[in-house]
Amino acid sequence: MKGLILAAGKGTRLNGAAVKPKCLVDIGGTTLLQRQINSLRRANINDIVIVVGFEGDMIRKACGEDICFVENSRYAETSSLYSLWLARQHLSEGFVVLNSDVLFHQHMLDRLLESPHDDALLISYCQTMSTPLGEEEMKVKVRRDAVVDISKEMDPSEADGENVGIVKFGLAGANLLVKYMNELICGGALREWAPRAFLQFATFHKLHAVSTGGYPWIEIDFPEDYHRALNEVYPQIEMIS
Repeated sequence: MKGLILAAGKGTRLNGAAVKPKCLVDIGGTTLLQRQINSLRRANINDIVIVVGFEGDMIRKACGEDICFVENSRYAETSSLYSLWLARQHLSEGFVVLNSDVLFHQHMLDRLLESPHDDALLISYCQTMSTPLGEEEMKVKVRRDAVVDISKEMDPSEADGENVGIVKFGLAGANLLVKYMNELICGGALREWAPRAFLQFATFHKLHAVSTGGYPWIEIDFPEDYHRALNEVYPQIEMIS
């Protein structure tokens, strides 16, 4: 299984709260991106691919030589679905994909990878959240432990939780996902988020929902997210062995 990190975005919503691209923000003396790489390696995933775009050379220098890179030269006019599609040649044997702006506890990735289901999405259930879902969050609806809807536009009252941004697909599922991504990209869905393809997959095949188990995590989009990551979430992660 390969580890794929989507890191092509510009991160403009941080508004100067930290260095750009935002995957290179410092969390406890280590960049957010390096933390994700370390987490994958602790999970015995050493074949790692990073999709870069904005300041790609800066990311390459920060990562070293033992990482494979895919370039999204159209990062300004596309979104994460297009970045994932560009890396499709790396997906055929199965993979786990991470959004590069997520700070998370190692146990969350372990829970996903140790799930007996080949195709699964990590979800933070509403009952484990300290704040209610809003418009910004990628919301998830689950029935019988399977994902049935993923959308930012979903009514928060209908959602069961939030998509963390970490998903895995086995060999068969990965190849089906590539097929659906091909269809979406050919249909002009260049600015869609990657969960659009996950939803297409879940419409026809079972995409299991795996709980975060209540472990701390945060997606860093805005300055307040970055400060909360530094002052609340990172200390919580460090406290849990």
